[in-house]
Amino acid sequence: MNQVDELERAILSRAERLATEFRDRASRSRDSILREAAERLRLREAREESTAKALAERSFRQQVQASELKLQTHLDQMRWNLVQEVEQLLTERMHTFMTDVPVYQAWLERLIVNATTLIEASELTIAVNAADQHQLAARWKELTTALPEGKTATLVTEALNTLGGALIASADQRIRVNQTFEGRLARLRPRIQQTILERLLPGGFDTGSLFTG
Repeated sequence: MNQVDELERAILSRAERLATEFRDRASRSRDSILREAAERLRLREAREESTAKALAERSFRQQVQASELKLQTHLDQMRWNLVQEVEQLLTERMHTFMTDVPVYQAWLERLIVNATTLIEASELTIAVNAADQHQLAARWKELTTALPEGKTATLVTEALNTLGGALIASADQRIRVNQTFEGRLARLRPRIQQTILERLLPGGFDTGSLFTG
């Protein structure tokens, strides 16, 4: 075998080794590229899934909040209607109560006498509506006699715009006890509203559990 043949075989052998090395290197590079591409794809899918989940959750929250708002508006309207209905019933009962003149008149006089004990003034004024003015004027002596010791009262000549009851005040008008029907109803209204709300929602209006767990 001459040197030329040996050199040729050596070159071929070297070429085969290089080809194998390049093939192996290319295979490793391909695998690395595929792994990186798969990881990028996984991360992209994870981001898209996370974004879709966030959008779905936000949409759900918005729907729940819209439903809550709609329900709250409906409940507020229902509560308002019920309060108005209760107040109308109270007004009707007051009208019925006032038709029994002796009973109503005795109640009104007790209301006035009790109110005078709450005012730390000796001279008082009493204001009532036009119908009650006539009744009180006819019994004024009996009424003033029933006042606490040291108290005097004047019946206001200007009729009060009220369904019934009386407005008792010190002579200087600095201290007032509003025992008119409207005044008593205004003080009672928060209790009426609270009672109605408790009946509508015994457990309270709470949807926070939808977002916790």
